[in-house]
Amino acid sequence: MNAKKHRKKNLERYKSIFFQAGLLMALVFVFFAFEWKSYDEVNNDLYGTDYVLVEEELPPVVPEKKKELPRETTELEIVKDDQVVKNDVNINVEDDPNKKVKKYTPIKDPDPIIIEPQPIYQVVEDMPEFPGGEESLFKYLSSNIKYPVMAKESGIQGTVHLTFVVEADGSISNVRTLRGIGGGCDEEAIRVVKSMPNWSPGNQQGRPVRVQFNLPVKFVLR
Repeated sequence: MNAKKHRKKNLERYKSIFFQAGLLMALVFVFFAFEWKSYDEVNNDLYGTDYVLVEEELPPVVPEKKKELPRETTELEIVKDDQVVKNDVNINVEDDPNKKVKKYTPIKDPDPIIIEPQPIYQVVEDMPEFPGGEESLFKYLSSNIKYPVMAKESGIQGTVHLTFVVEADGSISNVRTLRGIGGGCDEEAIRVVKSMPNWSPGNQQGRPVRVQFNLPVKFVLR
């Protein structure tokens, strides 16, 4: 019983010492915690290669000297009063009251020549013809017309109705569409008709005349 009381008294005696030691350690820990600096590790791989700054020292700018242009000068020749100046050209004007003066009549410009265009016939005695005839015309069109890509992709087909004029010299002019189908077919038909060789012109009363000609061009997908 006495041993237990003695042990208890010893523990109470050291209790304050342990408390003070623990408090001191806590203060030391807090002190080091504030003084400790942590540095985050930088991952250089995120930035790839380093940036290299290249600086170049520029030479000092020397202002360009302006070239002085020669001043234009005009030399004046001063003639003294006692010197005689000779003129290269002498003009003598005499007043003659009896001299008759011709009345000026302005020349009229000739009247412009107006060339009236020849009439365009629809039907004549001899109709114009493609070289080699109608069969050669169809062969020429079928071998030269290319089916437009837009019309092919859109499934467009049909007949383009064209009209044009066969001139008196057999050339082709005024090509246009009367009714088209779109998709680039109208433009393609006009292009080929314009590139046709000269036709045999139409004739009326033994002389070549201008004749309007209509031509259907059929586009078919197969």
